[in-house]
Parts: sequence; structure tokens; C-alpha cells
Amino acid sequence: MAGKKTRDKGEAAQEKGAEPKEKTIVVPRLQERFRQQVLPALQEKLGRSNPMSIPRLEKIVVNMGVGAATQDKKVLEVAVEALTEITGQKPIITLARKSVAGFRLREGMAIGCKVTLRRQRMYEFLDRLVSLALPRVRDFRGISRTAFDRRGNYSLGLAEQLVFPELNPDKYVKPQGLNITLVTTATCDEEALELLTLMGLPFRREDSAAA
Repeated sequence: MAGKKTRDKGEAAQEKGAEPKEKTIVVPRLQERFRQQVLPALQEKLGRSNPMSIPRLEKIVVNMGVGAATQDKKVLEVAVEALTEITGQKPIITLARKSVAGFRLREGMAIGCKVTLRRQRMYEFLDRLVSLALPRVRDFRGISRTAFDRRGNYSLGLAEQLVFPELNPDKYVKPQGLNITLVTTATCDEEALELLTLMGLPFRREDSAAA
């Protein structure tokens, strides 16, 4: 009916004597662990009183290189769908920076996809990586301690995307690897190693001498 005013659910709830529901913010358990356990432990380990000087995880970059996309664009579309399910965020398409005749690759051609995770999604992804995905890797014995870049950042590769249980193996039948880079605010690899160890990353013991 023309001229009839509409009320939102909040107004209706107030008239009935009920308070409108507030949105509940759930803090990822790994983020809470950093605040309550990792941060104090690092302060003591590094001998620093200022918590802002303590190294922390800044972002996680997840990248899929899809070379077959030069021959079949659908392969890249499937990779984008898989990466979206794994990270909960829409990837961006990565393009070739230069042409390579031997691989029929031209500059600007779509050859992969990547996602940059920050804040809550970053912690949620790392939690699933450590607790669910890595234990599903065949013959898993821990990750290398030597894959740092001398600037406090750590990279690891997974040969098979299906280690993430959220993916349906009937849908993603073609093996697809991915690379994961953990970017920290640490000024050296030793501090970054200490940070990531306290956050639960399963480093191999046998690499300790080369760290």
C-alpha cells in the first residue's frame, strides 16, 4: 500500500522489549594463541620489553603456477576455484612477465593465480595448514628449517592441493601444486624461525645445524 512505512527488524524487536542481536566477532584460535602465549614467550626469549618490537606474522601469500593454462584456459579456472575454497578469498590472476618461445609463452599470458591473506583469514589458513593439511602429506616428517630468504620470510611448497580436506577429490581430479610464503616482520631468519616454531609449524629436527 502506498505511503506505508516499513520498519527494520531492530525497531520491531525494541517495540517487543527485546534487544537487537549484536554481531559476534570470533577470534581465530591461532591469533589468540599468539597474543596469550607466543608474544610473551618471544619477549622473554629475545629480551625485549616493548611488545611492538616483537616479530609477528604479517601476511601469507598462496600461489598456484598453472603452466597448462597456456594450452587450456579451463585448467586455470579450476585452479582459481580450488584456491578460493582453500583460502576463502578470491584469487587474482598472475601473468607472464616475459615471453618464452620454447614453452609457447607470451608476455602478459595468464599462467597462475594467487591470494594474499591478512589478519583473521591469515591465522585461520595457517591453523588449517598446520593441523589438517600438512599431516595429510604422504610420508610427512616435518618442514625444512632452511627455506628462509635471509629477511625473515619462509616459503614451502605442496605438490598436491588435495591435502586440504575442504576440496572434493571427485571435482579436482588433476594434481595441482601450490607455494606458500609466510611473510614476517622479523629482521633475521633466526627470529622468524623462533616465531613460526612457537606458532606450531612442524620443523624437522635434523636441519637444526643448518639453520
